Amino acid sequence: MKLSQLFGAANRARLGICLLALWKLMRHPDTPRAPKLVALLVLAYALSPIDLIPDFIPVLGQLDELILLPLGIALAIRLTPEALWQARLREAEASGGRAPKLFWGALLIVAIWLLCAAAVGWWLWGLWSGG
Repeated sequence: MKLSQLFGAANRARLGICLLALWKLMRHPDTPRAPKLVALLVLAYALSPIDLIPDFIPVLGQLDELILLPLGIALAIRLTPEALWQARLREAEASGGRAPKLFWGALLIVAIWLLCAAAVGWWLWGLWSGG
């Protein structure tokens, strides 16, 4: 899949299919480590309630989803053997784009962000208290 095929509002559904295919790729036992790691990072970013650039910032807020997600997907595709990616893509298309219910995954992402915030708070407290 070409990177240009992932861009555009008309391809929003296609982006969802690709994210679902990444999920299937990440869980497949034949997937090499590098594409699994990239798929995990892309999915974590896509599902994260916190963006690098908040959406309320005009234009820039939407650019991170328009650029980072397609680039991450393209990297995962490039690192994956063609036959393996095509099989996962067909599985995602056959499922009708229905994503699995990942309550634990959402909790994990929120927990990671809370840990990051706590670490920054700890660091700032150390600076403020002179320690």
